[in-house]
Amino acid sequence: MKHLFSQIIFILSFFLLIGCKKNETTEIAKTEIPQNSIEYASGLSIVKHEGYSVVMVTNPWPNANKKFTYVLKEKDAKVPDSLQKYSTIKVPLESVVVTSTTNIPFLEMLDVESKLTGFPHTDYVSSEKTRKLIDQGVVKNVGQNEKLNMEQLIELSPDLIVTFGVDNNNPMLDNLKKSGLNVFIQADWMEQSPLGKAEWIKLYGALFGKEDKAKELFDKIVLSYEQTKKLVSTKQATSTVLYGSMYEDVWYVAKGNSWVAQFMKDAQANYLWANLKGTGSEGLSFEKVLDKAKSANFWIATGSVKTLNEFAKMNPHYSEFDAFKNKTIYTFEGKLGATGGTIYYELSPSRPDLVLKDYIKIFHPDLLPGYEFTFATKLN
Repeated sequence: MKHLFSQIIFILSFFLLIGCKKNETTEIAKTEIPQNSIEYASGLSIVKHEGYSVVMVTNPWPNANKKFTYVLKEKDAKVPDSLQKYSTIKVPLESVVVTSTTNIPFLEMLDVESKLTGFPHTDYVSSEKTRKLIDQGVVKNVGQNEKLNMEQLIELSPDLIVTFGVDNNNPMLDNLKKSGLNVFIQADWMEQSPLGKAEWIKLYGALFGKEDKAKELFDKIVLSYEQTKKLVSTKQATSTVLYGSMYEDVWYVAKGNSWVAQFMKDAQANYLWANLKGTGSEGLSFEKVLDKAKSANFWIATGSVKTLNEFAKMNPHYSEFDAFKNKTIYTFEGKLGATGGTIYYELSPSRPDLVLKDYIKIFHPDLLPGYEFTFATKLN
């Protein structure tokens, strides 16, 4: 009997232990380790914690040997002592100054453009919504990127100035910080993946307390981009493509790992410099370009030129290319805003799906019969 009682106690203890283990497992499962919410952007990391987020910009400019870490702190949140050494930004922001037109669409997509109080050289802004705020005097012109109006910025006293640096030597950034202004160094322009650029909307989601909205918008862009890529998934890249134009005595072609080259690859086109390693562009002589691309089927020209005659006046030797003779030259920079800003420069980084559709419309027009170009124009 005593032996039987001991067995019962053992069995009860065993099931009680199993129940405790299950509860422990459940509790562990509930406690999620904070993860980086960024999937495509190579130079951005956002890790959300209880009451604050840690944001890292790891590739702020070419050949950078430093990175920037910011703590986005919500009201009454407790931030660990280990993070006190980093710049702290109180969120959600109530006012902001941005310095690149590529930031404008992110603000508008998140419905926070009314929080924008300043922008350098406001004529560059093309969006009708933000142009209206500029015309109403809500958004002030705060100078030029390299020479921001310090007195005006101090008077505006925005919660944050989102800007960028081209190298490690930028006295303007130092002066902004010395004046007590909060500065965030962003680097969406360094991204070479089309979706990587667009994912920087998540930064603005974090700054304005709209993380869920930013994720929802970005996920839709990803889906649209992937669906657009599928249109050409069975097509062969038979069309050869020349890119660029002469600038003074140099012809700059996009390198094979650049943003531009990625679009042409995804659009199933044979970009002639796809094997040129690196990002950005490379300067070549006219002779080298002509030798390689004289018979190219298409030419993606740079500049806001609108007609073949206008293009030929820029350089009479352009007429030696077959694409000129066959009238298959396009530019993505021909559409301008009301005050002369280039719409492509402003909107394309945030809507790579529309850029890809334009490229597919050029190279495989039968796949998008009813589609009208968003950015591209054909030289007439």
